[in-house]
Amino acid sequence: MYTPMMRFIRNVVCTGDAPGVGPYSQAVKGGGFIFVSGQLALDPATRQIIEGDARQQTERALQNIATILKAAGSDLDKVVRCGVFLKNISDLEAMNDVYGKVFGPHPPARTTVEAVRLPKGSLVEIDAIAME
Repeated sequence: MYTPMMRFIRNVVCTGDAPGVGPYSQAVKGGGFIFVSGQLALDPATRQIIEGDARQQTERALQNIATILKAAGSDLDKVVRCGVFLKNISDLEAMNDVYGKVFGPHPPARTTVEAVRLPKGSLVEIDAIAME
């Protein structure tokens, strides 16, 4: 049930099991939702982009999102929207293969765009909004 006070509650989510590399929160909970910041294919231990193609980088970015959602008390099944940024739109099919396997027959709403450059030379960046 939504109450007017819910709009003032904002909780930052942070876990050492997922990478954080800038002056932003890994995720923020508010209003019954979890807003996960864009995740790159960063190895949580080294904080470096993993080697590999768009398929492998998509897997790693989604693993990072799953880890953050777990720390927030949610999971990938509760994701309602994703934003996907690709360095090269020709990687769409590879990204879709992984994305489709992770989210199954009822995937979240999504926007996918080609970006001129992504942080740290990444091929893929994905953000997400999930229900608590």
